[in-house]
Amino acid sequence: MPDEQHAVVTGCSSGIGKAIALKLLADGWSVTGLSRSETSLGPGFEWKHADLADAESLQDSVAGLRPANALVHAAGFQRTAALGDLDPAALAGMFTVHVAAASVLANALVPAMPDGGRVVLLGSRTSTGSPGKSHYAATKAALLGLGRTWAQELAPRGITVNVVSPGPTDTPMLNDPGRAATPVRMPALGNLVDPDDVAALTAFLLGPHGKSITGQNYVICGGASL
Repeated sequence: MPDEQHAVVTGCSSGIGKAIALKLLADGWSVTGLSRSETSLGPGFEWKHADLADAESLQDSVAGLRPANALVHAAGFQRTAALGDLDPAALAGMFTVHVAAASVLANALVPAMPDGGRVVLLGSRTSTGSPGKSHYAATKAALLGLGRTWAQELAPRGITVNVVSPGPTDTPMLNDPGRAATPVRMPALGNLVDPDDVAALTAFLLGPHGKSITGQNYVICGGASL
């Protein structure tokens, strides 16, 4: 990979996205963070306003960005409900932020990405199904399709594309009233997933030893999948 490494990270103002941005900065990357809330993470970090829920404006937000060696799409939110109470607007909102935004960003940034670059999409261990989370699971499962397809398309350029799928992670999302219909279940290992652990796995995939891994889905769930 080039000596000067630049990553674009979404959702950098909080939770997993923020942990990933901080990890990359600590590893010597320069990071452009995209979020609605202004964020300052110190030297090497540049914040750019972006509304991940508005695909058209998102395209304008990233126009003119300098080429990125890595794209990490970590922004997301969760709305939960069982059959009979499903809200089409919630599905549309999550699809826009999780899937459409990933598509807009990759479409805009990857053509200019140097060969050997990296893409990581933040999925969810619930993408294979979880009671009360059908809409959320569907939008996260869509990322697996995007990731494996892009991995095949970009392999000739040495660009890897992978999905990191956390289980219940110790972030503000867990306290979002919009997901109150499905209380958090503690993973088998007895602790919520540490966002720093997710950040470390992501940094590995973005690093030089991630060059042989593409089209994969890495579940990091504290045993919640057991």
